[in-house]
Amino acid sequence: MRKKIVAGNWKCNTTLTEGVALAKQVDSLVAERGAKDVVVVLGAPFTHLASVAAAVDLNRIAVSSQNCAAEAKGAFTGEVSVSMIQSTGASHVIIGHSERREYYHETSEILNKKVALTLAQGLTPIYCCGEALAIREAGTENEFVKTQLEETIFNLSPEDFGKLVIAYEPIWAIGTGRTASSQQAQDMLAFIRQLIATKYNQTIAADCSILYGGSCSPSNAKELFSQPDIDGGLIGGASLKAEDFLAIINAY
Repeated sequence: MRKKIVAGNWKCNTTLTEGVALAKQVDSLVAERGAKDVVVVLGAPFTHLASVAAAVDLNRIAVSSQNCAAEAKGAFTGEVSVSMIQSTGASHVIIGHSERREYYHETSEILNKKVALTLAQGLTPIYCCGEALAIREAGTENEFVKTQLEETIFNLSPEDFGKLVIAYEPIWAIGTGRTASSQQAQDMLAFIRQLIATKYNQTIAADCSILYGGSCSPSNAKELFSQPDIDGGLIGGASLKAEDFLAIINAY
């Protein structure tokens, strides 16, 4: 049975002190009010990972990096390897976020390496896919997302595929205040699930957690999460406020 997951992506926000304080707030609120069987993940900057992992109860809160190196180790100044991430206590890695693809020119080849390294280290990839506004307006979003999946994660064995989480993020709804309607989000996630069933089988498709990412907030989370194929969210701005983040977690 697939898991409900609400993952925060703090992006390039918070100092170390601020991040630890935020993590402690979230941990305290989850301990006090519960999380309704939702897996809660905090996607902190690299500099914060060890401190955030130490500040929360890892039985309640999982910690994720927002990226990883495409190499296991070596002379790659400034990069952070998956083994380094694992050593901090983090258990998840966000891979292929639209900002990484757009601003840092991450290709399918690079993302393939990152997914493989993350799985080999025993961590959970949160693999992101999604289309820009021009693609949505052209009506070719399904073909675009299908290609993203085929070029990156559909080369995995059934066993490895079953270990990852997918996050669909309509790029036109990230940080813009625009949100895909619950029906638009549901339609895309159902399409992705059907692609998985065709590539692998119905059981793997039914067990795969697929998240929605794109201006999810306390005001729209309940409607989004009520859709049958939406298994949670990858949350940006709203994850920077503990009360808002908890409200999204408890939208189920």
